[in-house]
Amino acid sequence: MTLFRLILQEMQHRKINFLLGLSSVVIAVACLIAALTLLQADEIQTTFILEQKADEVKQAGAELKDSMRKIMKGLGFNILVLPANQDLSEFHLTGVVSETMPEAYVKELAESKIVTVNHLLPMVAKKITWPEKKCDVILTGTRGEVPILHRALKKPLQQQVPKGSMVLGYQIQKKLGLSKEDEVQLMGKNFKVTQTYPERGTADDSTVWINLEEAQELLGMQNLVNAILALECNCAAEDRVAQIRDEIGKILPGTQVIERGPPALARAEARNKAHETALASLEQEKASRLKMIERHADFAAVLVPLVVLGCGAWIGFLSLENVRRRATEIGILRAIGLRSSQVFGIFIIKAIVIGVIGALIGYFLGYGIGIIWGNLPASVNPEAALFSGQWLLLSLVFAPVLASLSSWIPALLAARQDPATILQEG
Repeated sequence: MTLFRLILQEMQHRKINFLLGLSSVVIAVACLIAALTLLQADEIQTTFILEQKADEVKQAGAELKDSMRKIMKGLGFNILVLPANQDLSEFHLTGVVSETMPEAYVKELAESKIVTVNHLLPMVAKKITWPEKKCDVILTGTRGEVPILHRALKKPLQQQVPKGSMVLGYQIQKKLGLSKEDEVQLMGKNFKVTQTYPERGTADDSTVWINLEEAQELLGMQNLVNAILALECNCAAEDRVAQIRDEIGKILPGTQVIERGPPALARAEARNKAHETALASLEQEKASRLKMIERHADFAAVLVPLVVLGCGAWIGFLSLENVRRRATEIGILRAIGLRSSQVFGIFIIKAIVIGVIGALIGYFLGYGIGIIWGNLPASVNPEAALFSGQWLLLSLVFAPVLASLSSWIPALLAARQDPATILQEG
């Protein structure tokens, strides 16, 4: 009778002992693989969540950028480049710039590499009495926006006033009873009303807009402007005004810069703060997920060794009990010529067989637990994502080694027994 046949018959004859030993190996391997698989599922889930969060932050950033663009555009021109000798107190009191500077300044600004402002618009403005209507107005001359050459052309904030056309503020058109398409005279020159603005509650309500060149001619300000209007970019730092003043000051030394529109800018800053909060939330989520993975790893580092030691001890106990119950059989086998090494091999090979079978069952049991409890996103295929050939190989090495080591001492005891003594006692 061969050694392997003896082992097979022994396993068939003592099924309970075999199944209990196999169960121990299955539990040990399943516990190990489940822990590893669940940790891998945590990492996959963390990666997915962080990518999703990053996409949300990226999308929020794009929406923020668009919102900022709309907010800044809604502000209108919130940066004024004024002549250096303009009295700002006078400007704030009257809303009109009395000093002038060369119109060529706007060309210099447009041809520069400026990055802090957009939408350059030169203008002249002066408070006058409309001779034909005997009415005080702010006469403003504007032209089309001057594009900044190193940037893509942007949609203008304010359409230019063509020659011969006039745009009226709310109070002026109401006071004078004028409406669109009316023909009027201003300082002896004929104009057609092409647009009337609704009430704004600012000096615009008392303003008349005409073409810049015509306004310069009527006011005797050829090639001169009172101010250059611009829109602040949403790229400046917290000290954005200082940054804008510094950049424009280097290009146009004979000017000064002021900002207007604080409430809207405060809203813009609030949106920037919201974006920063979203980024902080992403980092917090990342830290939280990493801590969770560490906690799970620490728990597995304690649980798995305890289960493995317990299962190993149980296998050893079962092997020892098997040796005790089979003492007479071992004595007979030794008496008919079976060597001690062969007796030792019966127990060790049986342990290895149990280890291999238990490794296969335990791996797929632990793998199944990982799939069920891994809670992976619906877009991830858990069977493909969590399967690991390396861990299957690890199981096929780990389980037989555990089973054979646990059975080593009982196998030695069985091999060293004297058959004469055993049979005499039996």
